[in-house]
Amino acid sequence: MDSLITYLNMDGYAGFVWPSYGIAAVVMVGLYVSVRAGLRRDERTLSQLQAAGASRRRRGTETPDQGERDGDSTMDTRDGQRDGTEDGDAFNAITLPDDGGRA
Repeated sequence: MDSLITYLNMDGYAGFVWPSYGIAAVVMVGLYVSVRAGLRRDERTLSQLQAAGASRRRRGTETPDQGERDGDSTMDTRDGQRDGTEDGDAFNAITLPDDGGRA
């Protein structure tokens, strides 16, 4: 029993160590609660957006750019000519800086 008291006293540093553990535990619990609340809020928002999107699709409306997402080539808006990028290849048409993005 005496060794347990010696351990809990931590050679006189217990006044610094145990409050540090307590503060760390409180912060970790607070972060957990915050993340869980944010997750639930985001899940509610997502389900509302999905429900709104499903009802919109059921009505049969189509977005103006639906054909582009279905795989059609994109058109250059300046002169009506095809810009040569297929759907999904638009990123490849972007010119990247020579420094690899490190500015």
